[in-house]
Amino acid sequence: KEDVTDIRAQFVADPFMLQRNGKWYMFMEILNADTNHGEIGLATSDDGRDWTYQQIVLKEQFHLSYPYVFEWNKDYYMVPETLDSGAVCLYKADDFPSRWSCVARLLEGQFADPSIFHFEDLWWMFACSTPYQHDTLRFYSAPEPTGPWTEHPKSPIVEHDKSRARPAGRILKFNNQLFRLAQDCVHRYGSNVRAFEILQLTIDSYSEVEHHKSPILKASGNGWNSSGMHHVDARRQPRSEERRVGK
Repeated sequence: KEDVTDIRAQFVADPFMLQRNGKWYMFMEILNADTNHGEIGLATSDDGRDWTYQQIVLKEQFHLSYPYVFEWNKDYYMVPETLDSGAVCLYKADDFPSRWSCVARLLEGQFADPSIFHFEDLWWMFACSTPYQHDTLRFYSAPEPTGPWTEHPKSPIVEHDKSRARPAGRILKFNNQLFRLAQDCVHRYGSNVRAFEILQLTIDSYSEVEHHKSPILKASGNGWNSSGMHHVDARRQPRSEERRVGK
């Protein structure tokens, strides 16, 4: 938070990354200590390791967090958490990466950590519909990110379970497998991150199983992450970097 130069930051959280023309862009929640509202900040990197803070790129009259960014049809979009607006809101970059505007209200209601992804010609979204209890996960689909969004017949995917309902980052795709990440909020908000492999996903069906290495992130016991870890936005390294790191 000491690197934030344009507002007085109480903390930073929820990083989401994009790579464009060989450069990395990281969007994150920054809690403004003067307003107590989350705003969306930006840092950039040439290698994905060393980052330089740039500026606040999005702020509203309400709290913003969880800036889930993605590319679609050569445009850039963001679905941050906007629960105090009474809807899940879709933002589009008017001038990437520094200027964004709201272009659609995707779902009406209060939803925490909406997580959107594309799979087999449809768009899908997980969202926690109990943002203060962290115990219910709903699931939706749409032909395009702008909608219309329809609740899945198996929704809610999770109900009355604080250990796996609240999303914890981007849906991961590795080797034709999909993984959903969830915060474990049983003992406290975001105490660790659990991983679930999605086994079946169609317009009518859904099933998942927890990965055998879950939880994949835990509290360290000391330092900045001493009491919890609640977010992942993983990226696969190029093979050359994997070999170099392996040495």
